[in-house]
Amino acid sequence: MNEYDEKYDQVGYYWGVKPSPACFDVLKMMPPDHHVKLLVIGCGEGRNAVFFARNGYDVTAFDLSPMGVEKTRALAERASTVVDVFRANVNEYRLSEDFDVLFSTGVLHYLPEDLRAEIFENYKRFTRPDGLNVFSVFVEKPFVARAPDWEATAHSWVSGELFTYYRDWRMEYCTEEIFDCMSSGIPHQHAVNRMIARKIEVSEQSP
Repeated sequence: MNEYDEKYDQVGYYWGVKPSPACFDVLKMMPPDHHVKLLVIGCGEGRNAVFFARNGYDVTAFDLSPMGVEKTRALAERASTVVDVFRANVNEYRLSEDFDVLFSTGVLHYLPEDLRAEIFENYKRFTRPDGLNVFSVFVEKPFVARAPDWEATAHSWVSGELFTYYRDWRMEYCTEEIFDCMSSGIPHQHAVNRMIARKIEVSEQSP
């Protein structure tokens, strides 16, 4: 049993069932008024994946935790919807089919530096034209103490690093925020970079 299986092995939902605010940005920028295929990378217990499925998206999701996968299925069933969810490691799994939206929050800090360029190139390649990558990642700041529940499997990121992998995409939104957190039961803060980037298809120009 891994660390997140222990957190998820309870009657309630460790992260709750309220979706991330970024979900509503996706609703505005790419509403499901047509078939929209969406992937949640690191779905946890399913709060965001189920939100998207309930709102009409065709949702695929994965997480490292078997317990998280099962709780995602259970939450989808409770909501009378379907999420195609499976177990995978974010560092090992690579896309082989196209999606309109890739969504991830609170997961990308598990990517080691030597894998980031390759993984983001894979994500970008399998995002359809006009598609969105909606990501966030924790970044280090000298005045923000490391969280008490920081994990050995997490890796450091610096401010703005995430955005550099998308220098050739249109930035619909990018910001850095510092917020209060109680995830460990001890008050602490996180610095986070948030990004919504859109893939713009560039047509060949006639000479």
